[in-house]
Amino acid sequence: MSGHTLEISVSGKWYTVPALAVGDKSIIVRGGWLKIAAVEAEEWLETETEDPELCVKLLKDRRQHKLCADIFTFSQKLPETTPRYSYPMTWGSVAAIPIASFKQRWESLPQESRKNFRRSQKRGVVVTVRELDDVLIRGLVDLNNDSPLRQGKRYAHFGKTFEQVKKDQQSFLDRSDLICAWHGEELVGFLKLVYRGDVASILQLLPKASHYDKRPANALVTKAVELCAEKGITHLAYGMFNYGNKRDSSLREFKIRNGFEEILMPQYFIPLTLKGALAMKLNLHRGLLGILPHSLIALGGSVRRKWYSFRMFLSRCSSMPERPNRIRQTERSNPPAGSNF
Repeated sequence: MSGHTLEISVSGKWYTVPALAVGDKSIIVRGGWLKIAAVEAEEWLETETEDPELCVKLLKDRRQHKLCADIFTFSQKLPETTPRYSYPMTWGSVAAIPIASFKQRWESLPQESRKNFRRSQKRGVVVTVRELDDVLIRGLVDLNNDSPLRQGKRYAHFGKTFEQVKKDQQSFLDRSDLICAWHGEELVGFLKLVYRGDVASILQLLPKASHYDKRPANALVTKAVELCAEKGITHLAYGMFNYGNKRDSSLREFKIRNGFEEILMPQYFIPLTLKGALAMKLNLHRGLLGILPHSLIALGGSVRRKWYSFRMFLSRCSSMPERPNRIRQTERSNPPAGSNF
C-alpha cells in the first residue's frame, strides 16, 4: 500500500498521474473542483473492490501519498445486483446481455437484428478472431481515420499513428479476444472483448462508417455473444444503458436492437471531506448528465453535432485548392454548348 505513478488514457491521450496501490488495484483521482477517487479501470478488472474501508482509510491519510480526493466511489461487479454495503449509493445503469445459450439469445433478438446479421454475411463480411499484429494495427489505423466524427462528436483516435494505435491496444491483451470484421482484405469493423471471470465487457466497438450498409457492427456483436456462450460467460456488458438523464441516443438504440438490456448495479459514494459531503447533498457528484434534464441534454447534443458538422464543412472548403484566376477567366469566356457563338 504505497503511492506511485500510473499511465492512463483520457480522451485518447496518455497521461502519467499519481496513484495509490491497494492490494492488486490502483486508485487514481479525477476531476477539477470536485475530486473523485476511484479504482483505475475498475470496469475491466476481474474482481471488484474487496476492502472499501481500507481504501477510505488510506485516502484520508494523505501523509502516505499525493492524492487529494473529496469522494471515493466504487461499484459492484455483475451479476451481483443486491447491495452489500450500507454506504450512500446510486443505481448505475449497465447495458448487458444475460447469456444462457447462443440459441436462446439469437431467438430473442428482433427480426430486424437477425436480418442485419444475415445481410452482413450476404454482403461479404467475414468475422475472425486474431492476435494483435502489424496487419491488424494498420487496419485499425485506417479504421480510426475513416471519419473525424463519431456519434456527433470529435473522434479522439482520428489521425493517430501506427505506434500510437499499437500502444492503445496493449491493455488486457492476456484476457481479451480481438474480433475483426473483414470485407476482402479491408478491415471494416473491430471489437475488443475483455474477459472478467464469468463476465465479459466490450472495451471497443468500431465499425467503419463508410461500410455501414454491410452491418459490420451487428456481425461483431453476434460473434462476441457466440464466444461468450462457448466459454460459459453469464453476461456480456457494453458500457452504460442510460448515461445519467440522457435517455435517447443512436448508441442506446443499437444496444436495444442487439439484445442489450438495462441492469441496475449498486455504485457507492463515500465522502472524504466536508466539500465532498456537501457536493453529495447537492447531487453534484452525479455530473452534468445526472443533474440536467433530458430535454436540455438533448438540445446540447444537437447543438454540438451541428457545430462539429459546420467545422467539418469549413475544413473541407478551406482544403479545396483555389484554381488560378486565368482559368476562371477562360471558363467564363467559353460560350455554352449549342450557342450561336
